[in-house]
Amino acid sequence: MKRAAAAFLVGLVFGAGLLVSGMTDPAKVLGFLDVTDAWDPSLALVMAAAVAVFALLYRLALKRPRPLLAADFAQPARRGIDARLVVGALLFGVGWGLSGFCPGPAIVSAAFGDPRVWAFVAAMVVGVAIARIPGLRAVDRGAE
Repeated sequence: MKRAAAAFLVGLVFGAGLLVSGMTDPAKVLGFLDVTDAWDPSLALVMAAAVAVFALLYRLALKRPRPLLAADFAQPARRGIDARLVVGALLFGVGWGLSGFCPGPAIVSAAFGDPRVWAFVAAMVVGVAIARIPGLRAVDRGAE
């Protein structure tokens, strides 16, 4: 119960941060991504601040013997760059550039009732479901 409450609180703070920073506004995000025309660098400052906060807190967290709400720290098993990572990054970037949404801001924005956002979130859910189909993970077989 404590973990669920903490996750809910962190999610609320994260969602509020996305709203305040403008990352839920597709026009602002597309302005940030359009470096050839009317570039809006304000989201670069948001991202830089987020990276700085993460870097500081990550270092502090790893100095602890274990996380506050888990038995141990979860570290990624894979560290290399493989085809699956590259394809996923390309799909993420294309989706972000076409829609102006990435997953977190899209979920926050879905609460406001825009059918375009619902379509994006639905496509995202379908994409996750497709990625979990065992037969379609042939790209992984070479790396394992």
